[in-house]
Amino acid sequence: MDAAISHPQYITDDEGHKTAVILSIDAYTELLEDLSDLAAVAERRNEDTVSHKDLLESLKADGLL
Repeated sequence: MDAAISHPQYITDDEGHKTAVILSIDAYTELLEDLSDLAAVAERRNEDTVSHKDLLESLKADGLL
């Protein structure tokens, strides 16, 4: 895990309330990728599943294996 994620730095207002987080570009990019992955999972959660055997047969039939 990126040190910037495990030990984030915060910007605070005059009263000491956290108002923002400072992340490295790498940590920010990693979080965006994670959000994209989670969105894809959420969009596909109701799709039918395919057994491993059927997937292999389909890939072989399509000449991909």
